[in-house]
Amino acid sequence: MKLDMFMDKLLAEAKAAGIDTAEVYYEEEPSFSARAMDGEIRDYKVSAACGLGLRGTVKGKMGYAATQAFDDAAVEQLIEGVKESAALVETDEQDEIFAGEKEYPQVKETETDMDSVPAEEKLALCLAIEKAAKEADERIWKVNGATVATARSTIRLKNSFGLDLQWTGGICYAYAMPIAKDGDSTATGMKMICGARFADLDAEKIGKGASEDAVSKLHGQALEAGTYRVIMFNDAMSDLLRTFSGIFSAENVQQNLSLLGGKEGEKIASEAVTLMDDPLMEGGFATCPFDAEGSASRTKAVIDKGVLTTLLHSRKTARKQGVETTGNASRGSYAAPVRVAPTNFFFKPGEKDLAGLMADMGEGLVITELGGLHAGANPTSGDFSLLSKGYTVKNGLRDKTVEQITVAGNFYELLKNVRAVGSDLLFPGSSVGSPSVDVGTLQVSGK
Repeated sequence: MKLDMFMDKLLAEAKAAGIDTAEVYYEEEPSFSARAMDGEIRDYKVSAACGLGLRGTVKGKMGYAATQAFDDAAVEQLIEGVKESAALVETDEQDEIFAGEKEYPQVKETETDMDSVPAEEKLALCLAIEKAAKEADERIWKVNGATVATARSTIRLKNSFGLDLQWTGGICYAYAMPIAKDGDSTATGMKMICGARFADLDAEKIGKGASEDAVSKLHGQALEAGTYRVIMFNDAMSDLLRTFSGIFSAENVQQNLSLLGGKEGEKIASEAVTLMDDPLMEGGFATCPFDAEGSASRTKAVIDKGVLTTLLHSRKTARKQGVETTGNASRGSYAAPVRVAPTNFFFKPGEKDLAGLMADMGEGLVITELGGLHAGANPTSGDFSLLSKGYTVKNGLRDKTVEQITVAGNFYELLKNVRAVGSDLLFPGSSVGSPSVDVGTLQVSGK
């Protein structure tokens, strides 16, 4: 059955079956990925996954069901699934089906060439990246994979009020992970390029950059334990922000999983910190003119020069707090319930590059890599103690490579202690990004 016909039939039969209001959420994600190693393609995957979720209210309770089939049997299964799911709901706090906005922001879909590139060309790029990484430096012992991937995502949201929204986005990326070896020292590097155009994936730039990263980490040493001035490199700071992004969710605040409850309008960070949530960013990983409930997307500063201006809201959390939604309803997939999540989420860049931040710092430490984020960070309290790598800074310049150290602190306090935000904004393979950030002082455990 064609999609439009299936959706219309599903909504009509849902109403006839006693589902008061209903919404259909369709998602289609064709994707390609390949990995090269030792001069040959080791992994090659093409998929065209799609599915559909139905949610609806039955006697004031919201139910969910999902399917990957689009036939008459699926219509019946979805309707019964929603009714059974709604019957199990015990809480009085419910989602709602939204009739829609009067107008939505106009967002230009990024031009892409990924659909026209044949698989053979993608495989050739994969091999070329591995070759470039291997040949970039004689100390490269092995390339532990060179990967090329493309993905397109189409979302369609249609409900019983007549709302019908659609958005298509896409991304392509490539990276290499070479292993450098010099004497008894080994180190792994990585370089990734992401974008909307396959033509922008440069094999030489990726391979050489990954190898330079690996070589730069050789002969790392531990530091003496102590308190150090620290700059979080953009990649590491992105990982840290992603780990603690949930503290800005009103859903988490209302479940006592964040310490930001009631702090809107208060200063929670240094004046150097402006934290943006921008679902309208051209070419962003999470760009879309509407959220998972059909609310209009809008750009906002969650923190504006240190002041918490808003939490991130869905319609449900906004109604509970007596405010307007921020358009941050999200669904992890067509089969997932509505939650609150950031979109394109990042610290607003400053004016100085990493070299400028290092020059201002003079003496200290640049953290380039964080490990153990799931085990070593508490997303509620903000505490973290993380295995780290990086390099020391002496007289404002890079000095010695360091590894086998642990950096500890608290994310809430880190925000207050930020001295400067760099200009080198990076989104390392996700919708959460950051420039390099001078975060003041942190405790470092080493020798």
